[in-house]
Amino acid sequence: MSGLLALLDDVAGIAKVAAASVDDIAGQAAKAGAKAAGAVIDDAAVSPKYVHGFEASRELPIVGKIALGSIRNKLVFLLPAALLLAAFAPWLISPLLMLGGGYLCFEGAEKVWHVLFPHEQMIDAAPVAPGDPMHLEREKVAGAIKTDFILSAEIMTIALAAMPPSNVWMQGATLALVAVGITAAVYGAVAILVKMDDLGLAMVKFGRLSLTRALGAGIVKVMPGVMKLLLIVGTAAMIWVGGSIVVHGLHDLGWHPIFEFVRHWAEVAAQGVPQVWAGAVGWTVTAALDGVFGLALGVALIPVATRLIGPAIAAVMGKAAQH
Repeated sequence: MSGLLALLDDVAGIAKVAAASVDDIAGQAAKAGAKAAGAVIDDAAVSPKYVHGFEASRELPIVGKIALGSIRNKLVFLLPAALLLAAFAPWLISPLLMLGGGYLCFEGAEKVWHVLFPHEQMIDAAPVAPGDPMHLEREKVAGAIKTDFILSAEIMTIALAAMPPSNVWMQGATLALVAVGITAAVYGAVAILVKMDDLGLAMVKFGRLSLTRALGAGIVKVMPGVMKLLLIVGTAAMIWVGGSIVVHGLHDLGWHPIFEFVRHWAEVAAQGVPQVWAGAVGWTVTAALDGVFGLALGVALIPVATRLIGPAIAAVMGKAAQH
C-alpha cells in the first residue's frame, strides 16, 4: 500500500512539473507572439487582398489554402531552422533580427511612399486578370504563401529572440505554439474580414427587422474604411517594430547613440507628466521615436532594394530559370 501511495505521489509530482512546463510554454509563447505584433498585424492587413477579384464562394477556400501553406512554412521549414540557429549559431540571431527589422522598415516606408506618390502603383494591387479561374487561384495562393514565408520568418525570428534561454524541447514547443496560434489568429481574422461584406448583404436581404437591415447596411458601408484603417495600423506597427528592433540591435552590438537618444527623451517626457501617466507617456514617446527612425531607415532602403537588390535577384532568378 505504501508503495502504491509513493507511486501516486510520484505521478502527481510529474503531473505538476508537466503542468508547470505547459504554463511556461504558453506564457513564453504569449510573450514571444506579442513581440511579433508588427509583422502579425501586417500579415493580417496584407492577406485579404489575395481573394480580391474571386467569387465569394472561393474566398474562404483560398484563405484556408494560404493558412495551410503558412503553417507548413512555419513548422516544416522555419521552426527547425530556428532551433538549429539557436543551438549552433545564437550569435546570428541578433543580426538576422536586425535584417528582418530593416525589411519591416522598408516595407512600411514603401507603403507610405505609394500613398504619397500614388501614380507609382504596386503590381500586386492590380485586379485578377481574365483566364482559367482555378489556374489564377493556384497562382494567387502560391504567391501569397511565398509572401507569407518572409513574414513568417520575421515572426519566428522575433519570437525566438524574445524567448529566455531554455532547452531545445521547450524552445521547439514554444515556437510551435507561436506558429499555430499566430496563424490561427491571423487567418481567422482574415476569414472574418473577407466575409463581413457578405454578412452585411445577407442581413440587408433577409433581415426581418428594420434594425437588422440597417445594421447590415452599416457593415457594408464601414468595411472599406475598416480595411483602410487596418492597413494604416499595420503599416505603423511595421515601422515601429522594425525601428525598435534595429535600434535595440545596434545597442546590443555596441553602438548606443540612437538608443540613448530615444531613452533620454522618453524619460524627459515621462518626468513632465503626473506619475500615473509616466509609464504610458514614456512608452508612447519611445514608440514614436523608434517609428521615426524606422521610417527614415525604410526610406533610405527603398532605392537600395528597388535599384540594387531587386534587379540582382531578378537577374539570378532569370538565369536559374534558363538553366
